Amino acid sequence: MKNRKIFTTGILALFSITNAMATTPQQSYEYWKGFFGDPKVVALIIAILFLIFALASINKAMNTIKEITLRATNPNYDAEQASMPSEPSLMASLTDAVPIEQEADIMLDHDYDGIKELDNNLPPWWLYGFYISIIWAIGYFAYFEVFGIGKTSGEAYQAEMAQAEEAVNQYLATAADLVDENTVTMVTDDARIKNGQKIFVQNCVACHLADGGGSVGPNLTDEYWKHGGGIKNIFKTIKYGVPEKGMISWQDELGASKMQDVASYVMTLQGTTPANPKAPEGEKWVEETTTEAVTDSTASEPTEE
Repeated sequence: MKNRKIFTTGILALFSITNAMATTPQQSYEYWKGFFGDPKVVALIIAILFLIFALASINKAMNTIKEITLRATNPNYDAEQASMPSEPSLMASLTDAVPIEQEADIMLDHDYDGIKELDNNLPPWWLYGFYISIIWAIGYFAYFEVFGIGKTSGEAYQAEMAQAEEAVNQYLATAADLVDENTVTMVTDDARIKNGQKIFVQNCVACHLADGGGSVGPNLTDEYWKHGGGIKNIFKTIKYGVPEKGMISWQDELGASKMQDVASYVMTLQGTTPANPKAPEGEKWVEETTTEAVTDSTASEPTEE
């Protein structure tokens, strides 16, 4: 029983100490999550549990051997065992309850319609939990109110919001490279349009001229397109290129965000007047629009003659 109390007290003390090291329940959760997430710790816990079960099995085996020996050497063993108090179980050590045979010793004089009251001790698990809660409350109050080390709930909220905003900004910084020919849209930011113009001048003027009038490549200022107009088709053409016409794929060199900038700049060339425009090539592109059919509600109504 003594060993069980020591073991239970040690577990409760370890739990209270590690929780006292955390400033908030969330930090306590993160601590235990990281603690049990370490493979070395898990392996150590498994080894300790295996050792405990092994020792328990050995102890049980020794008690069995002892009982067999006593039965073989002492004919009155059963009678003696009946008079001896049984070894308390784990539940008994946790509740510290008096055995039924000894309840008369702790019976109070109160009588409630034949119901007697026992003066049992408080369960150790409850008592230790109560002591730990007092220690926790004192440490919590000192940490936040006396020394001012911990953050209040408002301060913790502001810190988490700032952290979330930073995470959003980091995501947005890379989100531009997640677009493809199915999700791309035309950018309207002047800085990105100018960036697209810069890339166009560096890589595209040899075939399309600086004003987009076209030379080896087609005219980019009129309404006719060989591979489809609109931001999605232009982006797709830049991304995959036209190898049979000598246009390389730019997806590895530029990336999605820069290709979006170039495609958006090409869109701004629509309707401009180049110095020496090349003759139209391909088919006239008309941007698809969604229109709703308007019906005459009176057309389906029967008329009276």
